[in-house]
Amino acid sequence: MLVNMTQILQVAREQNFAVPAFNVSHDAMLKGVMEACEEQRSPVILAIHPDELSYTTDSFVAMCRDFANKTTLPVVIHLDHGATLRQVYRAARDGFTSVMIDASSKPFEENIAITKEVVAFAHPLGISVEGELGTIGTADDALEGGTATIKYTKPEDAALFVEETHADCLAIAIGTAHGIYPKGFDPHLKINLLKEIKERVNVPLVLHGGSGNPDSEIAEAVVNGINKVNISSDIKHAFFVKCREVLTDQRVREPNIIFPPCIGELKKTAIHKIKLFRSNGKARYYTAD
Repeated sequence: MLVNMTQILQVAREQNFAVPAFNVSHDAMLKGVMEACEEQRSPVILAIHPDELSYTTDSFVAMCRDFANKTTLPVVIHLDHGATLRQVYRAARDGFTSVMIDASSKPFEENIAITKEVVAFAHPLGISVEGELGTIGTADDALEGGTATIKYTKPEDAALFVEETHADCLAIAIGTAHGIYPKGFDPHLKINLLKEIKERVNVPLVLHGGSGNPDSEIAEAVVNGINKVNISSDIKHAFFVKCREVLTDQRVREPNIIFPPCIGELKKTAIHKIKLFRSNGKARYYTAD
């Protein structure tokens, strides 16, 4: 069933778990994510970045909506890291149920003004809005972007930001970076900072870019208030490592031969994340199975 971000994260906040937000940019990836979530009975957020949307085109959103309408799982279709109002408008026309407006690199007041404008447009349409405060790092050429250094979210700024914008959830910077972390990169989450932010804001909190952080840190972040975790690099890495292996056989040319083992590897990673975020079995809180 198709829902918006507010509906899916309100339950996660009440039950103290995190909903996985998997970036999907190919029908095989979409199939793998949905199969993993069905097997684990997990709610799911299908995230599509504007760059991914430019590749998949608008018709891919219709495919995502079709998957959502044919499952009893709660499913959000979410614009990931929207950077402009034009991208938000396109998402609304396509049938996204949630949008992120990422003005985190702008001055604080400008970030508030841009996010407020998106909220004013989106809320009357039943579309939820994710804002971002602080900046996370970038570990490779991840399409989600990031900055060379992490600008941590200040708890007092987070409280004012939510109060002023009425954003439905907030992505915060507590020590992550987008992409697969290079060798020697030693990330650490500031759990005490997370606790301070949670005490000050009354909306669900979001973690971006945790591919290289230890599972123990991610699990601790979920227990202490993170209700949505974005996953892109991890599932794509698993998918394409297997794809390269399959394609070493020069006789292979049919998609129905190439993609099933790749989907299988993606599912293994997705299921690991679902269990790590404690979202397995949580579909029962949204619908009578």
